[in-house]
Amino acid sequence: MRIAIAGGGLGGLTLARILHRHGIGAVVYEREAGRSARSQGGSLDLHPESGQRALADAGLAGRFRSTARPEGEEHRILDPAGRVLVHHTPRPGSFDGRPEIDRAALRDLLLDSLPGDAVAWRHRLVAATPRPGGGFELAFDGGDRAGCDLLVGADGARSAVRSLLTHAPLSCVAVLVELSIRDADRRHPDLAELVGPGNLWCIGVRRILAAQRLGDGSIRVGISLPADDPGADDRLDTYRSKRALLEMFDGWDPALTALIEAGDGRPAPRRIEAMPTGTRWAHRPGVTLIGDAAHLMPPVGEGANQAMLDGAELATELATALAADPADPDAAIRAYEEAMFTRIHPIAEMSARVQAMMLSPTAADDIVRFFTRPAEPAAAD
Repeated sequence: MRIAIAGGGLGGLTLARILHRHGIGAVVYEREAGRSARSQGGSLDLHPESGQRALADAGLAGRFRSTARPEGEEHRILDPAGRVLVHHTPRPGSFDGRPEIDRAALRDLLLDSLPGDAVAWRHRLVAATPRPGGGFELAFDGGDRAGCDLLVGADGARSAVRSLLTHAPLSCVAVLVELSIRDADRRHPDLAELVGPGNLWCIGVRRILAAQRLGDGSIRVGISLPADDPGADDRLDTYRSKRALLEMFDGWDPALTALIEAGDGRPAPRRIEAMPTGTRWAHRPGVTLIGDAAHLMPPVGEGANQAMLDGAELATELATALAADPADPDAAIRAYEEAMFTRIHPIAEMSARVQAMMLSPTAADDIVRFFTRPAEPAAAD
């Protein structure tokens, strides 16, 4: 059974790691030249029921705890005048909640847990052609080719594997402009104190200025704007100008807009896209999807967690099925897909609601209610 995983992100690497623990080999085909080829983005909070559970299945919970930052769970929500609306402080040193970990550190943790030849770098999948006897012939950018019996698309928002199963369209739900501030404690101590050890959200009318502390001492700044603003797509190049961004936040507390001014280099704008809520596909032998390839959602805290859980659940199903019949993975794929569709549907709906709420005219009030709502009562035994 030759298993090919297209995409070396968190979901694909989690899948490969857990398969490896079960003695099942897989090759991860990754388009990047190496683990340090580009920035992996900011940090993310790993949820106990999804991302942390996947790491436990991978045998990496201890390494995660030694790398994660529980203090990164702290978050503050401010209005444009700098008034604090919400301030959440986690219990010091506690891993009971959703500790933060830099994406790069988490990816390195997974890469280090795999055999050295498990990842084929510089392999961007461009086509997968069904073979008459089953499986797929894979073609990569640059001319390399390979064959597999089972293909898993873990290749993100622009998945090349997805078209084998569904032609679900992508829609733009927001525009995100990112900047980075290096060595913030030394170079910009006022901003370092403003952001704190975790996350800061400054919420205005249909726009958010956010900042996030990373483990290397840098600050990642993000500006979220509605995708339905007239001409938003046409203005992407305009958003590369700090001056233009500052004009959009005219009237805000200068202590907040200083986050834009302090950014190193030019702002980097991009569209945020999502798949339709409830996307499903008919089962096809020998191929399936995980993570953003399967259920691209707005980035409100679930994407990476659900991708890792996808990888863990698919790996467990495959290990069980292949132990019974090493030549037949399809029962495992069917079981994984049905469970994943059921799990993802309410999460995708919630993510869409939160995304819309964050950029609504009443976002500040809505988000304060969201973060201060009473805890749901525990279910009776």
